[in-house]
Amino acid sequence: MKKNIIRIVLTVVIAFLVFYITLPAINIHSLGFWAFLFFIFFVFWITGILDFHVNNRIRVDKKMFYALLGVGGVFLILMIINIINSPIFNAKSYYKRISIEEDTNFLEDVKQVNFDSLPLLDKESSQKLGDRVMGGMKELVSQFEVSDLYTQINYKNEIVRVTPLEYANALKWFTNHKEGTKGYITVNSVDGEAKLVKLEKGMKYIPSALFNENLYRYLRFKYPTEIFGQENFELDNEGNPYWIIPTIKYTGIGLKREISGAIILNPATGKSKKYDVSDIPTWVDHVYSPNLIIEQVDDWGQYKNGFFNSIFSQKNVVSTTEGYNYLLMDDDVYLYTGITSVNNDESNLGFILTNMRTKETKFYEVPGAEEYSAMDSAEGAVQQMKYKSTFPLLINLNNKPTYLMSLKDNAGLVKMYAFVDVADYQKVVVTDSSKGIKKAAENYLNGSLVEVDESTLQTKEIKIKTIENYVIEGTTYFYITDDDNKKYKVSIKTDENLPFINPGDKLKIGYSKENNITEISKIIYK
Repeated sequence: MKKNIIRIVLTVVIAFLVFYITLPAINIHSLGFWAFLFFIFFVFWITGILDFHVNNRIRVDKKMFYALLGVGGVFLILMIINIINSPIFNAKSYYKRISIEEDTNFLEDVKQVNFDSLPLLDKESSQKLGDRVMGGMKELVSQFEVSDLYTQINYKNEIVRVTPLEYANALKWFTNHKEGTKGYITVNSVDGEAKLVKLEKGMKYIPSALFNENLYRYLRFKYPTEIFGQENFELDNEGNPYWIIPTIKYTGIGLKREISGAIILNPATGKSKKYDVSDIPTWVDHVYSPNLIIEQVDDWGQYKNGFFNSIFSQKNVVSTTEGYNYLLMDDDVYLYTGITSVNNDESNLGFILTNMRTKETKFYEVPGAEEYSAMDSAEGAVQQMKYKSTFPLLINLNNKPTYLMSLKDNAGLVKMYAFVDVADYQKVVVTDSSKGIKKAAENYLNGSLVEVDESTLQTKEIKIKTIENYVIEGTTYFYITDDDNKKYKVSIKTDENLPFINPGDKLKIGYSKENNITEISKIIYK
């Protein structure tokens, strides 16, 4: 009897410690909950299955052995439940996880781009600016560090990224937790202005806090049965910080993930309220995570004609492209990603826009280049500089879907802007960032090939052997062959003197890269 009491007490202590550290939801639909139960049973079993006697023989406790078989039976039942609820038998329900409106018009739904409110700064650039602001605060930098969350939100009609300060380490928590972290950082995604906003009352409930002030532990003891999604840090209309924590429901064990609501928690006071998904305040921008949206859109693209069609004939099977970005429209944040055939043929059939608060989703049938092809095209225009492209922003420029990218150097500084036609990724315009985004757009609309400094181009002298001109879509292009029989192409918009150039003339040209037909970006006069 005494031995059994010791085993039970030991198991309870271990169970509490494991629960306190891992924080599983007490919910039969959570895989973490069942893993916790199986682990605790294993602890109880391992402390009692071996009974050592004086003769050093080992006797197996038959009751515990049968209990172990029972656990195996439970595990088998859970597997059967998940198989029954899998796409093999429920393809249609997986297809319907997300409702996507397909009768849409891109030009009607997406307004012409306003360059005065265009989020040109990506998360990486915002982090550099935020770290720079924090580095100037000597009284704070030794105690706190900047979180890498940088949630993009629409705040007072401005597009900003916002992120909280965190405790630098465990020791800093012990010395500062009574007052909490002192504030948060905002970075304007349009003009790059970064600010540290100090709070009258510090934030205590954050991920880097310890013990019961840790955000996840505080939430778990307050909502023991809820399954939590990825938290987001946002501001209400008065600039007060809040944690937005989606709550998740599953079918079976961990299948068909869906958002059931969200908990909004004040990190300074600890006060919180759970909202149903239809009642979440409109100032909240992020409820659905990008990974969840992409997962559901992929199911919509795969299972329209059944499970086996998604594997074998793959008729009408589509999927999302790799990567995503955000658009901000009508005070809401929308996720953008392309839709391509399952064969990944480097072209898009169109793209989807999803409201990150309501999950309202629309598909736009706009065939064109997939995002990474457009990025390669932009990088190729200035390949000698070895700049790297950001993931594209999708904009409506002059009533055409257009990709906009920044080209960065190795230090992460934006050096150029690139515009790429969605329908024809060969049409690329690259402009020095110092000239401004509006000049870059003007170059694109005027049909310039590449607007760059002479120092960024490869140059050489050629002697013209032949020159002919053709009109393509209203623009005159000149095709040149030099004495080495190498071929070149140049637009009249690159140089207005082209009609006066003749065979036998010598030219110094600037170009980005040599191809079968090299595109001339600039004619350099001595």
